[in-house]
Order: sequence, then structure tokens, then C-alpha cells
Amino acid sequence: MPSLSDIRDDYEFLDADDRYRLLIDLGRALEPMPDALKTDATLVRGCSAAVWVYPMVRDSGGDGGTLHFLADSNAAITKGIIALVLLTVQDRSPADILATSIEDALAPFDLRNQLSSNRTQGIPNMIALIRATAERYA
Repeated sequence: MPSLSDIRDDYEFLDADDRYRLLIDLGRALEPMPDALKTDATLVRGCSAAVWVYPMVRDSGGDGGTLHFLADSNAAITKGIIALVLLTVQDRSPADILATSIEDALAPFDLRNQLSSNRTQGIPNMIALIRATAERYA
């Protein structure tokens, strides 16, 4: 998976159709989430498409570990948005995640103006779930 800044550099030069394709490709590149983890407990509320997020703690040798998220959606573009969100937090410590403004990291993508409100309405809920998870493990 490329870095968020590399994706942002490419994204700003693309037209709307190519931006959709880029998001779809990012979603396809997400680590697969086993169907057994797609439960009511991992479902993100408030999304128009079904979105599941499953956090795991990875031990990093005494520093408290990092959070790794598996995520999936039944909608291709939504899955790409998930990939963007995860690029800002994946495999980072809970403290790093809490210190990161995910909204600011995503701002250059201007998703609210690029995509329909149906596709973006669940982003704040997904970010809140990630922050709540980081707070639990911080």
C-alpha cells in the first residue's frame, strides 16, 4: 500500500472518474477481513453501506504495542475511503493515533465535495470508533 502523501499527490491530478478508480483500487488492496469477523459488534453505525472494523493489538516488544485494523465494506468506493482512513492510523501506537488528526490528514482529498453525502456520512463514525479503540489501549 502506498503512503497517504503519495496517494494525495496522485489524487489531486486526477479527474473525478479516475479518483473513483483510485479509491476502488485502494479498497481492493486492503488486507482481507475474514467473514467471521463481520458481525454486528464490528459493524460501524451510521454508514449507508455496511462497514466493519476489527481492531487488533500487535505487540511491539515492550512499548505497549500498535493497533492494526482489519476493515471491509460491501461498497467498493466506501472500501477505498476506509483504506484512506486506515493509512493514517495503521500499525501505530494508541498514543500516536490519538495525537493524529485523521480529519486533517484526509482534508486534501476533499471527500465531502468529491463524493456523495451517502458515501461520506459514516466517516466520522469510523474515525470515532478508531479513536475510542486507541483510548481503550492508551
